[in-house]
Amino acid sequence: ILSSVIAKKFGNKGLPDNTISINFKGNAGQSFGAYLINGVGINLEGEANDYVGKSMHGGKINIYPDREANFSSEGNSIIGNTVLYGATAGSLFAAGLAGERFCVRNSGALAVIEGVGDHACEYMTGGEVYIFGPVGKNLGAGMSGGIAYILNENENIDDQVNKDMVSVEALSSKDLVKIKEVLTRHVEATNSRRGLILLRTFDEIKDRFIKIVPKEISRILESKGINIDDFDFINPNLGEV
Repeated sequence: ILSSVIAKKFGNKGLPDNTISINFKGNAGQSFGAYLINGVGINLEGEANDYVGKSMHGGKINIYPDREANFSSEGNSIIGNTVLYGATAGSLFAAGLAGERFCVRNSGALAVIEGVGDHACEYMTGGEVYIFGPVGKNLGAGMSGGIAYILNENENIDDQVNKDMVSVEALSSKDLVKIKEVLTRHVEATNSRRGLILLRTFDEIKDRFIKIVPKEISRILESKGINIDDFDFINPNLGEV
């Protein structure tokens, strides 16, 4: 409702970053942060159900465990299934695991999570996904755009990736710089204990990262002589490319 009011008054561009900040504590139901627009940031200390950030158009969502809880976010779910379904922009940082179908049809959002279930990045067309933990099966099915960076903690990552439309590639030095920057933002946004450990041991774990890239995107960029490291997956413009 808030995003609707902002859009009616200011249009789809919304408001400048960090104009409105809302803090929640407890358990959020379905579609927390759905249709969020630029200028609105929401922080949730607790956990959320399915469809977090559904069709979000901008803004920021940060979700982290109760500060007074004595359990670690590592290995525990913090958000449900089908997170960021149809998102076109904005960012999500969540200190914990997500369920199935994470970032289905994401076309422009930045998403950071510490592990996902089956069918992550399904039908993605844009955006960037950072998974700092294990992944379920069928990752990247129908993924025609965007990019995913994964800290490989699976016994055999090749068994988890659907390679019909994507390929598993090694990282460049630019990728590692970007991953470390996003990991730093993740820790700042959520105070993730796991994220802090990964930052402190980054030089030791950096060789375990991989990236998932759509084959068609790679082909188009290569045909145009464009380095994939220089392509903006958050704001893709393949029409000009």
